[in-house]
Amino acid sequence: MSATEQATAPLKNTRTLIGRVVSDKRAKTVTVLVERRAAHELYGKIVARSRKYHAHDENGEYKLGDMVEIAEGRPISKTKSWVVTRLVEKAKLV
Repeated sequence: MSATEQATAPLKNTRTLIGRVVSDKRAKTVTVLVERRAAHELYGKIVARSRKYHAHDENGEYKLGDMVEIAEGRPISKTKSWVVTRLVEKAKLV
């Protein structure tokens, strides 16, 4: 496979999540809060579950409140193995 074919070939299936940036204080890193809704194991009620992921932001372009998509990748540091792939929605001014 040549270099141009590799560039146009689709990426392998990686997990992607969409969440809101809750911290942008670290260098080249944003903290993304991903919320999902799931049924309670015993009672069946729909409850909100959330988890925070540290994602790599090379240029520091994503700010607090932005909705972003993150994709799983290779480990970049001890806590960071996700990369921000795109901006879904810019943060609204309050």
